[in-house]
Amino acid sequence: MKKFSASTWILFLVPSLLGVLLFIVPVKYDGEWIVSIALLANLMADAIAPIAPWIMLVILLIAAIGSVLAIFRKVNEKHDAPFFEKLFNVNLFWTIVRVVGALFAIMVLFQIGPEAVWSENTGGLLLSSTGLLSFLFTIFLFAGLFLPLLMNFGLLEFFGTMMVKIMRPLFRLPGRSSIDALASWVGDGTIGVLLTNTQYVQNKYTQREAAIIGTTFSVVSITFAIVVIQEIGLGQYFLPYYATVILAGIILALIMPRIYPLAQKPTTFMNGDAQDTQSEKVPEGYSVASHGVENALTKASENKSVSKFFKDGFKNVLDMWIGVAPVVMAFGTVALILAEYTPVFSILGTPFVPYLNLLGVPEAAEAGQLMVVGFADMFLPAILGADIESEMTRFVVATMSVTQLIYMSEVGGLLLGSKIPVNIFDLIVIFLLRTIIALPIVVGVAHLLF
Repeated sequence: MKKFSASTWILFLVPSLLGVLLFIVPVKYDGEWIVSIALLANLMADAIAPIAPWIMLVILLIAAIGSVLAIFRKVNEKHDAPFFEKLFNVNLFWTIVRVVGALFAIMVLFQIGPEAVWSENTGGLLLSSTGLLSFLFTIFLFAGLFLPLLMNFGLLEFFGTMMVKIMRPLFRLPGRSSIDALASWVGDGTIGVLLTNTQYVQNKYTQREAAIIGTTFSVVSITFAIVVIQEIGLGQYFLPYYATVILAGIILALIMPRIYPLAQKPTTFMNGDAQDTQSEKVPEGYSVASHGVENALTKASENKSVSKFFKDGFKNVLDMWIGVAPVVMAFGTVALILAEYTPVFSILGTPFVPYLNLLGVPEAAEAGQLMVVGFADMFLPAILGADIESEMTRFVVATMSVTQLIYMSEVGGLLLGSKIPVNIFDLIVIFLLRTIIALPIVVGVAHLLF
């Protein structure tokens, strides 16, 4: 093993430990467990609540106007194009999405146009002072700014080497993805998508790997899971409920990468290079630990610039503000309008009724539509299912709403707005497959409990 100076060891250990403390280790605040980065985001979101929607309106307008202007000038589409050029240089479809997102925001804040757009259950739910967009402004700011602590100082290289023998055979993923999965599961799905997107753009993940991580491990936070089970009136069942979420999540993580559409994603990187799993093998003369430490220290020694740290961090922030927020606003609003004002989700949920009857779930007709309404927003099944009499059925609804994972008002919108190679059709198929596969697992546990 190569010898490294004490300063390089410090450069590896201190920022990496700080990154783990911020993104992964939960702290108790106001009676609840929450990761520090989400706590900082929540505190700032509370402090700027009255003006947060207006800040997001400005960001959405900048995204829309910048993308429209980019259409009318010749831009450099190469990978080495200037950052701001790549930020606004999107194709016509995404330009339209950004414009629609900005228009929806104007309609919500000034309450103009159809009420279906700006009502408190649709666009207003996303762009209120306590809405998702206001929270995304602060979580993107803190998570994006401090993301280099996890990425630039060797932590991913260390865990990547240590975990490859677990992640590769089980989930078809590189070892470094273990940090993404952990940050998502303990922290928040939005943090996981941000981390995955950044690594994909840096050609650390292939298209297939990025798609698998983004759609399989971007789990909602433990805090939100508590809110869901309490909303549906079963707070006393939190431990078996969350244990069921973990059980179903692990089984789905084993299955989903091996079937369509994730199994069909290319094993090439964003820049077109082919995957080389040989590079993950431990060289002769090294143990897994010593090889991991050497990789980590080599990475740390390459990142001694403080200005580069903040430059990378602010790039992450702008990329998510400009790229993701408009997609969440546009797609999230449309999905919520469909859920609130049309029978689309009731119709789509009809095929699940015989499936639920077959599995012995009481009040299957009421639960059927709740199996698909979560595609619009993860909280809708808990709100709509609170009136169901059967505790067993409410348990199934609450557990499924967290296990399904793809919600257009959050993770789904984030994925579409990121560079991660998934489209709306992929997300619909993945959502339905996760629902079909997870239901027998969740219902099986529910039969044991009730």
